[in-house]
Amino acid sequence: MRLTAAVERLPLHTPFRIARGVKDVAEVVVVTITGEDGRVARGEGVPYPRYGESAQGALTTIGAVRGAVESGFPRQGLAEAMPRGAARNAVDAALWDWERQHDAPGDGFVPAPLESALTIGLDAPDAMAAAAARAARAPLLKIKLDADDPAERLRAVRAAAPVPRLIVDPNESWNREILTEIAPLLVEMGVDLLEQPVPAGADDWLEGFDAGVPICADESFHGAGDLAAVARRYQAVNVKLDKTGGLTAALMLLPMIRAAGLRLMTGCMISSSLSIAAAWRIAQLSEFVDLDGPLWLAADRAGGVRDEGGTLHPPAAGFWG
Repeated sequence: MRLTAAVERLPLHTPFRIARGVKDVAEVVVVTITGEDGRVARGEGVPYPRYGESAQGALTTIGAVRGAVESGFPRQGLAEAMPRGAARNAVDAALWDWERQHDAPGDGFVPAPLESALTIGLDAPDAMAAAAARAARAPLLKIKLDADDPAERLRAVRAAAPVPRLIVDPNESWNREILTEIAPLLVEMGVDLLEQPVPAGADDWLEGFDAGVPICADESFHGAGDLAAVARRYQAVNVKLDKTGGLTAALMLLPMIRAAGLRLMTGCMISSSLSIAAAWRIAQLSEFVDLDGPLWLAADRAGGVRDEGGTLHPPAAGFWG
């Protein structure tokens, strides 16, 4: 087999705004494994600057294991050979795809449609309300907020979309004062989940804190080493393959997450359907699913996921895995 890796820049149809910035292009790293028989396997990762990652750094990390992978290095050994992150996720996903195309036995998994959140990006309250109104019949919305009058934005979205379940995601932009003040409103607005309201590393005070709604760790949770602290401070975890370092590691985490009594969410970065396809196995086991990354792209990969009013349909047969 031959392994190659490349950076792809995927334009968005609309700027994606969250508390820490705005993006109009998704930069992804794609690993391709080509066999002597001509079959091609692929995997995608999204390097995230928040975690000190870059596209060039991911290519360097992948290059360091290229020879080993081409010599048949097992997917299960990647956790020791590569650091956790987007680079390992891309290689792991490509190896999953490779195995499913060759002699790996099937495990009976059949991807099924999922209720996946539609994200309302951070904007002026009236613009967020307009976006929410267009998605008002979806089963689940995810609202991006920051520290600038989050109550007004939340009220505007809820008024425009009174029916959907709600995830509120401030992306670490709140502090104890803001969360304490807004907690009663979260209950009043029927919010189902509050995702990472305060910065990772400054969340120890959440232990014993009751926001009235469950709080989900995102930036505070990457792998097994985080579980003990997370279980004391949060009620749910957001599993993203770019954080765990791939599907292999994520699947190993599931029994630990359940044993810790935490609820499960599956999330994603802004990415193509190639990233989402690998996350589907985790998503079908999750209470909350947020895999709408490809829906922000001006053009997704052919055969990718398809959304119907908040129900996400899996990629076409043969797309991945």
